[in-house]
Amino acid sequence: MPVPKRDDRGDGRGGRCRRRSLMHDHVALAEIELCGELMIAASAAEGPLSAARIDEVLRRAADELDDLPRPAR
Repeated sequence: MPVPKRDDRGDGRGGRCRRRSLMHDHVALAEIELCGELMIAASAAEGPLSAARIDEVLRRAADELDDLPRPAR
């Protein structure tokens, strides 16, 4: 027996799941960006990154991410 659909999109998930998915996408992209910044800093360093340098890189990257427009929820 088929499950009744909850909306007109045809998949029955509803709008809340789509918004939640977009929010998770935004968070995942931000995490990828932060990891990329750490990799760039590590490749430019002559040795292991200190905890202070890691904090500096993450703070700067997070500030830049805060300046980007966010998707509508």
